Amino acid sequence: MKEEKKVKSIAKRINAYWMRRTVLLLALVDVVLYVMEANQWLTVRTEYFLPILFGSEAMLLVLQYRVGKDRARRLLEPLERITQTAQELSQARFDPEKLHHLEDAIAGVSPLAPDMQLKTGDKELRGIEQAINDLIGRMQESYREQTRFVSDASHELRTPIAVIQGYADMLQRWGKDDETVLTEGIEAIQTESAHMKKLIEQLLFLARGDNGRNQLTLEAVDLSDMMREVYEEYRMIHPERDWRLQVDASIPVQGDIAMLKQTARVLADNAVRYTEEGDVISLRARLKDGVPCFEVQDNGIGIKQEDLGRIFDRFFRSDPARARSTGGTGLGLSIAKWIVERHGGYFDVFSREGIGTRIGVVLPQQEAKSEEAQSA
Repeated sequence: MKEEKKVKSIAKRINAYWMRRTVLLLALVDVVLYVMEANQWLTVRTEYFLPILFGSEAMLLVLQYRVGKDRARRLLEPLERITQTAQELSQARFDPEKLHHLEDAIAGVSPLAPDMQLKTGDKELRGIEQAINDLIGRMQESYREQTRFVSDASHELRTPIAVIQGYADMLQRWGKDDETVLTEGIEAIQTESAHMKKLIEQLLFLARGDNGRNQLTLEAVDLSDMMREVYEEYRMIHPERDWRLQVDASIPVQGDIAMLKQTARVLADNAVRYTEEGDVISLRARLKDGVPCFEVQDNGIGIKQEDLGRIFDRFFRSDPARARSTGGTGLGLSIAKWIVERHGGYFDVFSREGIGTRIGVVLPQQEAKSEEAQSA
């Protein structure tokens, strides 16, 4: 009751403030009219005008009082609800048995068990049940992702290790006497070792990213210059593809040049992996609807529509056999996704089977800072 009286008292003070403000405003109007009449600036007769004016002001004050009272009450409704809730909580009785029942129910919950949820059957504990079940759901999803990641990583490492072990056994048996076997074994071991090295480096990158240990070094970056560099690199590394470059004069952004270039290389590597000799691969840097963007487009095999939503998942490959034969790990786009999200950007993906794929990186529009501003 005390809290309710306090709320009503606050409402009265608010309404009184509005009433004083209205009275002052009307008094100011009366003063102005008096001055105008004293200087004979009014063209109407005061014996008719003043009664109408005073009557209107009286009605306005009554209306202001009623409207202000309702308005103040509406403004204070949330505070009144909080007060009522606080009163109900303060009057609620503490039941130790319910607390023990809840403790027993929580103790019987295993967050790693599939579809495990907390159930007490008590309506008053339903809110706590929901909160705990949401937490258990997030823990289960995190555990499933961790298990899947470890399983996929183990599978990816098992294959090159088996290949290296097989060729090492073959070299031990026949490599000393057969030069052909020796050369084949050494090349295979070098290839698989390089694949393992790349895979482990990517795993370490993602692990550091998950732990917040990958730091961005933001600086002024010109996406057009960056794509020109990537174009020159890949035209030299993969001359069997038809590389094409389309860039605007200058597209400044703030970003980590090494990581953004790594993203462009991931997209270019994928384009090479899923195209044939002589196919066209286009690199672009442009303003898309006024927003900075760089793209890699190919006319390769394309991506299945049902796989488009999963291409950024770790170890996912739309064509596992083909990717494995060309050295893919299934982690490149996951790394690119991490980099782009840390820059506040997003991917724009379009693909059709048998036609090709276009993957664009859209970055937030930011003016590149000058070197003087950065040094300051």
